[in-house]
Amino acid sequence: MTKDYSTDPVPAPAGSSPPRRGAGSTRSRIVWFVVALVCASLTAQLGRWQLSRAHAKLAYEALVAQRGGLPPMPGSALARDAATGELQWQRHIELSGEWDAAHTVFLMNRTMDERAGFYVLTPLRLPDGGAVVVQRGWIAGDPADPMKAPSVATPAGPVTLHGHVAPWPSHWFEVGQGRGGAVRQNLEMASFSAESGLALRPVTVFEDANADNAGDGLRRNWPAPTAGVSIATHYGYATQWFAMSVAFLGLWVWLQFIRPRRQPSDDSDFLPGARADDPSAR
Repeated sequence: MTKDYSTDPVPAPAGSSPPRRGAGSTRSRIVWFVVALVCASLTAQLGRWQLSRAHAKLAYEALVAQRGGLPPMPGSALARDAATGELQWQRHIELSGEWDAAHTVFLMNRTMDERAGFYVLTPLRLPDGGAVVVQRGWIAGDPADPMKAPSVATPAGPVTLHGHVAPWPSHWFEVGQGRGGAVRQNLEMASFSAESGLALRPVTVFEDANADNAGDGLRRNWPAPTAGVSIATHYGYATQWFAMSVAFLGLWVWLQFIRPRRQPSDDSDFLPGARADDPSAR
């Protein structure tokens, strides 16, 4: 029995059509469609999240503008609980009391106008016996000794100040000085209240700049409540994520349907089963 060692292609059965190059099986198309759909869904979710962030900032900006237009609150109306305090954020307020300079705290690694320094926080003792932490301003530190507390003048006796209500400073990752001491990274209400022995209100107050505090060496260019990633940037990120969703689905359509039809076959110039050196196939 002789064996056929010919390398000639086996002719296709009569009536059958040659397979198309690049065309995937039905199962392959389904698998890649699921992959594309999952990727498109994830990127669409990220796009919706960016839109929600933008809308939340727009709503908060409107709220800040509305509260900022209200007349200043009297000090006696300052919130005594967290829920009421949140409703007072960004409200202007006029406070009277006496500084508790002994418990002044310098929050390190804070920036203002792109410079690193300290936020100066001093409790203000209120006439009713309570106290509120006032974020008095920003001051630069000593480059040679970043842990050195700067010198800040604190008036003695009764004072009156103008500011706006704000939440407690956000908690930062502890990279330097821990709890205790004048210089520290964070200030927590419960621990500071126990440490100072003061009945602290659940909010703080940003002191506004005016003629009375112009000479104390503190800067009060407080960041906007929605500082950070701008609303336009959130919209830009959302557009990019949605574009990626469309791209994933479009790529699947291109690879599974359009590209196989546009890709020329290497054997398109020859008849099925014919050899390239056969003159009759030309």
